[in-house]
Amino acid sequence: MVVAQFLLYLQHEKRYSPHTLKSYQTDLLQFNDYLEHTFELPLVGAGHTQLRSYMVALLEEQVSERSIGRKLSTLRSFYKYLLREGLISASPMALLRAPKIPQRLPVFIEDQKLDVLLDSGEFFNDSFPSVRDKLVIETLFGTGMRLAELLSLSEGSIDFYGATIRVLGKRNKERIIPISKLLADQLKAYLDLKTLQNFHNKIGTLFVTDKGAAAYPKLIYRIVTSYLTYISTQDKKSPHVLRHSYATSLLNRGADLNAIKELLGHASLAATQVYTHNSIERLKSIYKQAHPKA
Repeated sequence: MVVAQFLLYLQHEKRYSPHTLKSYQTDLLQFNDYLEHTFELPLVGAGHTQLRSYMVALLEEQVSERSIGRKLSTLRSFYKYLLREGLISASPMALLRAPKIPQRLPVFIEDQKLDVLLDSGEFFNDSFPSVRDKLVIETLFGTGMRLAELLSLSEGSIDFYGATIRVLGKRNKERIIPISKLLADQLKAYLDLKTLQNFHNKIGTLFVTDKGAAAYPKLIYRIVTSYLTYISTQDKKSPHVLRHSYATSLLNRGADLNAIKELLGHASLAATQVYTHNSIERLKSIYKQAHPKA
């Protein structure tokens, strides 16, 4: 019951997305199962000892430090809520520290490879599924939006006159992203082709399946993964890689870090600064290739 109340609080007061709510629910239920089977305790009865034991169990199961950090963040928010509601007198998370997350550079695809994929004419045709697939990749790389933001786009999200797309980001924060004339023209052509399909159920969602239903996460993952396989051998080929590629391309071309932060919809500059590492690595590579003393 208390978990349901907490999720409602996150939904209505914090305005968390359905995807985030699902993650929080999964994390809480997982910890609840651990408490019941290991200590025969409810969530409200957990203390520092139980939480420490849970973190050790996750490490023994070889759960990544990043995933453990996310789970502990969920629990920290949950017990902060219980404290606020007067259901506990002190948070058991107060003395618990998450394992240190190793620094990893964002994975991205080089501009030249994406140019080959999108501009060579080798990988796409004029059919509706192919035009849609290409536009999915063009939109992700051309705007840097998240997967959930892409799926929430409607036909009305596009301002063709102003050459912008209105995006609903995390915590229902709206932002406006400029788009190129090329992408605007591709979106117009796609909408015209979509109309010609005469789908039985006409919906306002921008990206749809071959039968006209709203696109879903696995479809977008499948589209991105299948086409990036043609141009990249790296293991990670998710939609988020195209977001990283967008940010890295902007930074490498001299874009201001604060401007990139606004375009990506980051809450703080710290989340954007990670892309400077890619830029530094690029400069190192250029130096090693070009300087006689390198």
